Amino acid sequence: MADPARAARLAQRIKVIVAEALRRRVKDPRLEAVTLTDARVTNDLQHATLYYTVLGDEDEQQATRAALESARGILRAEVGRNITARLTPTLEFVPDEIPVNAGHLEELLRKARERDAEVAAIAQGAEFAGDADPYRTAEERDEESSEAPRGL
Repeated sequence: MADPARAARLAQRIKVIVAEALRRRVKDPRLEAVTLTDARVTNDLQHATLYYTVLGDEDEQQATRAALESARGILRAEVGRNITARLTPTLEFVPDEIPVNAGHLEELLRKARERDAEVAAIAQGAEFAGDADPYRTAEERDEESSEAPRGL
């Protein structure tokens, strides 16, 4: 087994090789809007997982997935020519969910800001139900302690 640092270096190298091969070698118009976001290689250097994003709707994403699957052999051969490992790792393409999750988080943050603005608007004209400062101050405590009789 290789060390994790070597696997990480190999993953980045595979990412660059596959990106270049997609740009130069694979002539599929369905792959023009693909961006490789991350690559991971197992510690035994046998399997590589490449994460990608695609601009477009669900149909374009499905077409891109099919195009990547059909180009997998060409891309693996290109990786085999350009790395110095004994065996060429298998390639697996996985759609990256980070942009979807980021969009969901942005929506949640927008809703929270709206609710904060509503609460601030409500609190703008509000008054205290009791005293403005319900807690006794140090001066009040000193006055009470000096007035209280000592000893029985």
